[in-house]
Amino acid sequence: MNLSIIIPLLNEEESLQELQNWILTVMKANNYSYEIIFIDDGSTDKSWSIIEQLSIENSNVKGIRFLKNFGKSQALHAGFAKAQGDVIITMDADLQDSPNEIPELYDMIINQKFDLVSGWKKKRYDSVFAKNIPSKLFNWAARKTSGVQLNDFNCGLKAYKNIVVKNIEVSGEMHRYIPVLAKNAGFGKIGEKVVLHQPRKYGETKFGMDRFINGFLDLITIWFLSRFGKRPMHLFGALGSLMFIIGFLSAGFIGIMKLYKLYHDLPYGLVTNNPWFYISLTTMIIGTQLFLAGFLGEIILRTKNNEERYKISETTK
Repeated sequence: MNLSIIIPLLNEEESLQELQNWILTVMKANNYSYEIIFIDDGSTDKSWSIIEQLSIENSNVKGIRFLKNFGKSQALHAGFAKAQGDVIITMDADLQDSPNEIPELYDMIINQKFDLVSGWKKKRYDSVFAKNIPSKLFNWAARKTSGVQLNDFNCGLKAYKNIVVKNIEVSGEMHRYIPVLAKNAGFGKIGEKVVLHQPRKYGETKFGMDRFINGFLDLITIWFLSRFGKRPMHLFGALGSLMFIIGFLSAGFIGIMKLYKLYHDLPYGLVTNNPWFYISLTTMIIGTQLFLAGFLGEIILRTKNNEERYKISETTK
């Protein structure tokens, strides 16, 4: 199979039929073998009924329905697990991503041998202050932190080799950082293509300004996990040992100074009256806690089981 097209959605009943027809036109024009996988992320409108009808009319259309809204990352994870195509395309269901971009994305993966190609909505039809400016700041920070040189991490239109999506874990709200996850997994040939961004035709956006705040927090999480996720003791153990040694040496210095004054009959006070004693003691305790945090992290990594992050209500036949 040439293509798996994965489309996560939430309350997009108006656009589904039109989007499917548009995709079918592109598939037939290029003679692709394909599947379209709609993931209904807890819609409360008629989206699932429409997906069921589409799957009856076209056996290449498949659907996954979540019991409730689990988020775009979980929807993509479910789609990646089900996808069978040589090339995986992800796109949004709101008609702002153009299926006409698919042939060039497919060519970049198959013929130009990219592991992943991310779309770049260079010309956007979103609000300048509500989306465009925050998006530019967000993408700048993501480039600096991750080392992946993309202009639009948040673009939903992306293409992947099948092996890429089968070897990355998309959890939490990490969908915007899939290129970083792919890089951390060892897939280094990551490209970018300018794609057409169209005005939203139906409904309203499901994302607000909070996605940028969450995005920056997720960026810090990815940076941390990429460096210390497999070896937490290297961070917590090192910091804990350093703090414990500093506290221990400071406490030892306070004790030696008291013994020195006792030996030379110099005036001295109680060690417990010296504020530096409590600072040293606190430093030793924090150091011990950090060391134990690293130790527990190592144990958890070695004993954890992969738990389900979402619940599927039903799938199309």
